[in-house]
Amino acid sequence: MTRLARWTAAAAAALLVAGCSSGSSGDGTDEGKNSDTPSATAPSSGTASGLPTSLTSQKLDWGRCKGTADSPAPGSGWQCATLKVPLDYAKPDGGTIGLALIRSKATGGQSKRIGSLLFNFGGPGGSGVSTMPAYESVVGPLHERYDLVSWDPRGVAASEGVRCRSDKAIQAAESVDATPDDAAEEAAYFKDAADFGKGCEKAEGKLLSHVSTTDTARDMDLMRQVLGDQKMHYFGISYGTELGGVYAHLFPKNVGRLILDAVVDPSADTVGHAKNQTLGFQRALDDYLKSTGQTPKQGSEKIVDLLNRIDAKPLQTSSGRKLTQTLALTGIVLPLYSKEGWPRLTSALKEAEDGDGSQLLDLADAYNERDSAGHYGTTTHSQRVISCLDDKQRPTPEETKKLLPEFEKISPVFGDFMGWDTAGWCHDWPVAGQYDNPEASAPGAEPILVVGNTGDPATPYEGARRMADELGKGVGVELTWKGEGHGAYGSGSDCVDSTVNSYLLDGTVPKDGKVCAS
Repeated sequence: MTRLARWTAAAAAALLVAGCSSGSSGDGTDEGKNSDTPSATAPSSGTASGLPTSLTSQKLDWGRCKGTADSPAPGSGWQCATLKVPLDYAKPDGGTIGLALIRSKATGGQSKRIGSLLFNFGGPGGSGVSTMPAYESVVGPLHERYDLVSWDPRGVAASEGVRCRSDKAIQAAESVDATPDDAAEEAAYFKDAADFGKGCEKAEGKLLSHVSTTDTARDMDLMRQVLGDQKMHYFGISYGTELGGVYAHLFPKNVGRLILDAVVDPSADTVGHAKNQTLGFQRALDDYLKSTGQTPKQGSEKIVDLLNRIDAKPLQTSSGRKLTQTLALTGIVLPLYSKEGWPRLTSALKEAEDGDGSQLLDLADAYNERDSAGHYGTTTHSQRVISCLDDKQRPTPEETKKLLPEFEKISPVFGDFMGWDTAGWCHDWPVAGQYDNPEASAPGAEPILVVGNTGDPATPYEGARRMADELGKGVGVELTWKGEGHGAYGSGSDCVDSTVNSYLLDGTVPKDGKVCAS
């Protein structure tokens, strides 16, 4: 089973495709106060309470990064190291696990250096180590004064990454209908969900209870100390905004310059997030359909009819594999992450209407990290163990069935899938969830810039205002871009890019509510 609207590294990939092409500036040029310029050499002001000095004073052994089966080694300007963190923060003197880090030092030299700028590209489950080098082209203006730093959070890739299911089993599970139409399909759907959880428990054991967003936020503060930074400077994208909000709540006095882009609504629970994302993807689809000269209603009805036909009879593809309804919907989702993907969606839909599912399958495979040899990446595995540990709410199948009409009203295309997903994603999970929604209030923190995009498919822009409000008066500062795609920075708006750069480089805080036109 695949969660379509996950906050994922696919979103970061969409941003990379969009690149940093120039766009139009928007209105709202009234800028606010300058925050204090942080010292690159000052000692840490905050400590990770109760941690032994063997962790807080550890020296990182930076060296040449190595390639993996999934990504080549980056250039010589990048260094990698391993940070030791407690497996269980309630037992800080107990066992440790290693977190894979990557960095590239500030290019402007020590005299211009502000400090480290830590990046999380989303998921949960996205690898920062593999994404950071490619993303340098987007954040190049920041590199002069910041060390660019990212990491694989606990349970991800090189940091005790989880794998709950073999490639063969993943491909077999693609035949499971994620929008069951009868009792047999419903039983298969929930059995598959339970089997995935059992696979995670068998493979990872104790780690499943220690990969929460709160654990990772605590890892970040230990990372800040070991890197020698007085304040945490951070760029969080998609799920990375939830992580940033949790960090700010736990360590408000250690907040430096934080950017939260493509913002997860901190007020929403499991069902609320699913409804938000259903709305976001339908909005993006509506905008796409308008660009092709179709009305949203007519275009959506046409896609629903196509999906229903594929549900009844999967399409043939050039690879010999069948395009199922779930894979088709996944293939439709990926191009909605970036406006640059819209022409590919048009071509794939036309081909599917003609009876060939090859292009939609290629798009679904890209989203599911499946290569030509049939090997799947593990982002979905990591995402699931993290989100199911975070999310306390566990809708039952019966509760979900009652919710389906609400989801279908929000989106005729995505509603049914997203509704069923609320019950299926963490069904019969071996570890209890921790909270209904994350706490992000951060009284006393320095101003945090929260960036929302009105055309964002995965994290609807309303979440930015709610995050700003949750952070607190004088802390959350909202910037809105009237654009398309998942995330705003580096996506084509000079207004957004210059505002973010001024904040991170000069400490210039924009007026709350500033709007950048498309």
